[in-house]
Amino acid sequence: MENDTRRQDAHILVGLFSRVTGWEPVMWGPSIIGFGSRDYAYDSGRTGTICALGFSPRKANLAFYLGSFPELDSLLAQLVKHKGGSGSCLYINKLADVDLAVLEKIVRGSFEAATSPCRY
Repeated sequence: MENDTRRQDAHILVGLFSRVTGWEPVMWGPSIIGFGSRDYAYDSGRTGTICALGFSPRKANLAFYLGSFPELDSLLAQLVKHKGGSGSCLYINKLADVDLAVLEKIVRGSFEAATSPCRY
């Protein structure tokens, strides 16, 4: 990473995700720093495995790959400066733009949703 701010933010996020999940970071492809894994299947029959949670320190922004949970929308409102988030992707420009305590609650809620048994 050429951008010093993006590199520093990535180090902070590795610490945050590791602390919340207890999982070690793993590179998923060339740019996604993932934690844990989960299997998925599309209606078409295509299946695969992807990180349970993760982020990518992209050139334009920090992209977060998270899960949905009941309190997500209210936490996103507190986060203020972001794009997306109602689905599985959340984008912020830099960590200095958001409240890290709120971001940690979002990561924790996503982690709890990703590790809870499915209830049908």
